[in-house]
Amino acid sequence: MDVRPHDLLWLSDREALQGDLPEWVAYWQPALPLVVRRDRDAQGRIPVGVRGPARHQRAAGWVDAAAVVRVLSPEALIDRLPHTPFYTLPPVQAALRLAQADWPWAWGVTGSLGYALATGEAVMHAGSDLDLLIRAPEPPAASALQRWQSLCASLPCRADTQLETRLGGFALAEWLRDGKVLLKTDGGPFLTAAPWETPR
Repeated sequence: MDVRPHDLLWLSDREALQGDLPEWVAYWQPALPLVVRRDRDAQGRIPVGVRGPARHQRAAGWVDAAAVVRVLSPEALIDRLPHTPFYTLPPVQAALRLAQADWPWAWGVTGSLGYALATGEAVMHAGSDLDLLIRAPEPPAASALQRWQSLCASLPCRADTQLETRLGGFALAEWLRDGKVLLKTDGGPFLTAAPWETPR
């Protein structure tokens, strides 16, 4: 199954969620999505994160691909922005402003807004950050990244953008500031000035 970090997954049943999980995970039901995270598994299972009812509650688990009944990408959530019951909240208004511009890449929303758009659950508030993802299999033009970041700086809430290369993900603000990043990969993070190049 072709899934990527930040994708949302729904499972066929509760028993499909595997791992050494904390007690609060009993709250989780198959009607709620799991988030694909970065990790590797010798058995080929998909690494997932469970979101709890409290902000600090996050747990790491595993699922077999055969148990996945639905996948939703961060990009697919953009179409839900005009129809969400949370329309008036600053993160939604901020994402809508980004959606009005033309960008040379696919992008989407993650974090609390992504979860709220996918589930209708009120997991964000007026002071929530906006977490964004840009798909960047090849290095984007620096001018376009600067334009994106400038617009993000003018939004009605804090916005954090992750760029997703073929190798992993990194923070756009860090890249623009330092020219090198902590690249998060399935095998762990490492510092690099070439996040599109395989380390030798």
